[in-house]
Amino acid sequence: MIESLVGALSFIFRAVAFVLGIAVAISRMQRLARLFTGSDAIVEVPPDPKILPPAAQRALAEAKQRHDGASFIDKYVSPSCK
Repeated sequence: MIESLVGALSFIFRAVAFVLGIAVAISRMQRLARLFTGSDAIVEVPPDPKILPPAAQRALAEAKQRHDGASFIDKYVSPSCK
């Protein structure tokens, strides 16, 4: 009877030690993450991006065309000819 009671108490003690070990590991990982990132805040990212209105989509398309045109010139024209 005493052996089963000691076994049960030993199991409970080991379970508590295991849970505390996991909690300490999580805490240390959070500290390490703060050390690497230099930030204390956790940033939440929105699940879905918002759809842009048609005017904004057109403006982005025009800006991309202007940028593509500039990169084409930069690729094929030497700086001395500009």
